[in-house]
Amino acid sequence: MNTPKRPRRNFYGRLKGKALKPAQKRYLDEDLAALSPGPVSWEDNPGRTPLDLDILFGGRPVWLEVGFGGGEHMVHQARENPGVGIIGCEPYINGVAMLLGKIRSAGVDNLAVYPGDARDLFDVLPEASIARAFLLYPDPWPKTRHHRRRFVTEEHLVPLARVMRPGAIFRVATDIEDYVRQTLEKVPRFGFEWLAERPADWREPWDDWLSTRYEQKALREGRKPHYLTFRRLDQN
Repeated sequence: MNTPKRPRRNFYGRLKGKALKPAQKRYLDEDLAALSPGPVSWEDNPGRTPLDLDILFGGRPVWLEVGFGGGEHMVHQARENPGVGIIGCEPYINGVAMLLGKIRSAGVDNLAVYPGDARDLFDVLPEASIARAFLLYPDPWPKTRHHRRRFVTEEHLVPLARVMRPGAIFRVATDIEDYVRQTLEKVPRFGFEWLAERPADWREPWDDWLSTRYEQKALREGRKPHYLTFRRLDQN
């Protein structure tokens, strides 16, 4: 069998910010490897062998959070939903370190963490394996010439649709009106339907929502959050 050819993927976000605190370095050294979902990177998995999520989470439904920031929402969902397994993907190592500290404090054990590009994770997630996905306050890339870098583009939405099971829910939260426009324009083109019947369906947060630091910053600065819910359609 031929080894898949590694695609050329540009990455534009931050990988590291200010210097890590000693405790955060310790979390990375002591905890990160044990929370791996399995071999994801091209270096570790050049054949792109799919992850065994049944072994990882004992057959539980699997959720995915793309770009978990500081990890507060991910830990909240893990604590409130012990019957599911949640994979978080985040290339910003400072955010990963913050998440690991929160995992220690909360004592949750139904999480896995991939500190890298979501596109590499999509490569090795089995088809129709994800029951729910979250994209919360993604990098807005506000300049028009940078809109192609946003998550809600074909490069990300095609593999996302592949790994989500029919009927799975995809939640998007953002305070950027143009990001809302692009999300509503692009996401339904790739096998999703928008679940909104009245203004409250996108103006009010979900019942199990935990407001993140990014949302609190948006509210302080006078920007209105939007909460968009999509459902993966059955393509058969």
